Amino acid sequence: MRLQKVHRGHRFREKAILAIMRVMAGHAPGVVRTLFYRKEFFGGRFSELTQQVMRGPSPWSVGERETFAAFVSQLNQCVF
Repeated sequence: MRLQKVHRGHRFREKAILAIMRVMAGHAPGVVRTLFYRKEFFGGRFSELTQQVMRGPSPWSVGERETFAAFVSQLNQCVF
């Protein structure tokens, strides 16, 4: 369950991106809405961390890390 503000409290730029996602994919994933909401508090830092984990130095290839993420998302019944 997310706060209603996470669904409606975005700036114009983020609203436009979410609208494009809805048109292109039929929905905007909740994780994207959460990352856009109060970006300076959570979304920006979390996105940086995710980039480091998914693209930084690792014994696993980027493809393997993406496969792991997709598998975990499926287990969590996450459409993202």
